[in-house]
Amino acid sequence: MDFGVENSRETSDSRESGTADLEMTAEAQRPTWSGRLEFILSTVGYAVGLGNVWRFPYLCYNSGGGAFLIPYLTMVLVCGIPLLFMEFTVGQYTRLGPVHAFAKICPLLKAPETPADQYRTRGIEELGGLRWELFGCLVFAWVIVYLCIFKGVKSTGKVVYFTAVFPYFILFALLINNVQLPGAKNGILYFVTPVWSKLFEVKVWLNAAAQVFNSLGIAFGSMISMASYNKFNNNILRDALIVSVANSFTSILAGFVIFSAVGYMSHIHNLPVDNIATDGAGLVFVVYPEVLSTMPVFQLWAPLFFIMLLCLGVDSQFATVEVAVTYIKDEFGVKVLPFLKREELLVLAVCFVCFVLGIPHITKGGIYVFQLMDHYTAVVSLVFLAFFEVVAICWIFGIPRISLMIRRMLGKSPNIYFRVCWLLLCPMLVLCILVSSIIQYTPPHYGKYEYPVWAEWVGWGVSLVSIVWIPFGAIQEIYNNKGSLLQRLKTAMTPTIDLNVMAHLPEKQNLDNLASEKLLSSVPPLTH
Repeated sequence: MDFGVENSRETSDSRESGTADLEMTAEAQRPTWSGRLEFILSTVGYAVGLGNVWRFPYLCYNSGGGAFLIPYLTMVLVCGIPLLFMEFTVGQYTRLGPVHAFAKICPLLKAPETPADQYRTRGIEELGGLRWELFGCLVFAWVIVYLCIFKGVKSTGKVVYFTAVFPYFILFALLINNVQLPGAKNGILYFVTPVWSKLFEVKVWLNAAAQVFNSLGIAFGSMISMASYNKFNNNILRDALIVSVANSFTSILAGFVIFSAVGYMSHIHNLPVDNIATDGAGLVFVVYPEVLSTMPVFQLWAPLFFIMLLCLGVDSQFATVEVAVTYIKDEFGVKVLPFLKREELLVLAVCFVCFVLGIPHITKGGIYVFQLMDHYTAVVSLVFLAFFEVVAICWIFGIPRISLMIRRMLGKSPNIYFRVCWLLLCPMLVLCILVSSIIQYTPPHYGKYEYPVWAEWVGWGVSLVSIVWIPFGAIQEIYNNKGSLLQRLKTAMTPTIDLNVMAHLPEKQNLDNLASEKLLSSVPPLTH
């Protein structure tokens, strides 16, 4: 399949001059990555996280082994790569965070944004007290996050050289060790041999889509934020392919590591492979530690493994925090930054709030909180957000406008593959998954523990917190517009970002004194 782009016929000198001028103006007002490698490593580090080393293998384990790879790779090709390319396009072209980028692309759908078993309690009804050793770890983790991002992309870009690369060293070391263990072959065969009947289960396809969206960060806003710090003509198509391939490769690599370890455990415990793995995150804290004990000088490898987990978590957290910081700066920068005096204090405030929100997870019953949130936020709310993102960009904003943005930045238009995915395949597939996730809903559980009804309502409340702002924002936008209801709706669906200005800029026009906001909104939007 050709992932290239078609040559554009538009090569006018005035447009090229306008592109250069706009690029210089935008970059003067927003910091950029020091180099292309920093952006790639940051996005790979964000995409490759804890979900790759435990969630993906666990989904394979529950979904018929190799059978899960078929819907997973299908989702990567049809949704993952096209939507990541789309998000990179939006971020790099607008040079804004996700909230303000969507406010220009589709005002109607913008947001107004707003552990070990012996410590476990009997359920979420008894969270118990804090586990102080984990409290210290939580403080330590957020201190690391703050120190890595308090200087913005300039500091983050340097940290990812280690955090994005180090996990591969550990995973390959584990794989080399595991494949030499007795029983490893049986585990690997379980991983790569499909149970074909599983392909007819909607839940398997739903889990595959959720894994792709979660892992690549689709609809989280983080990829848009990081791309907004790119130079205007950065090759985002290449970057989207690199990130997607690296992410899928890591998931499959972790699958071989896990299932070779599970095969070894089935051998020493004399149990079938499908009776070994534990629920969810238990893979990290049960399977991995057991095979670490088989490695030479395991006293060294054990801490290195948990340093790997720290790297996977921290560099994924970078971008999540950056979304909040970018939004606050874009929306309230004039008011907030003078009050806090320095941007570092804004980052500190965001990190502190995130730290407080993490405290319920480090109680003695914190694993039940974690499983509850994972159940309600990893599928339904995420797919809901992804669907409206696709509708806003692909249908309301329109494929011609996206193609023009890409042509302005890369000099070439996206090929038929991406246009078909954006126009038909992605929206239809995501809609089917959204509907199926609602129809196929099952109450949360952790092992044999069933959550009480009130906990389910809490879970739905947490899920709704992230999605209710879309209809609220649409109502607010329609209410604030003028005219009849139809006129208000039409205005709300009209992009304010200017795509024509670059075609009409004089060759030598001095843009130093023009704000980028005015450049992006002064000319009527391009028509279909």
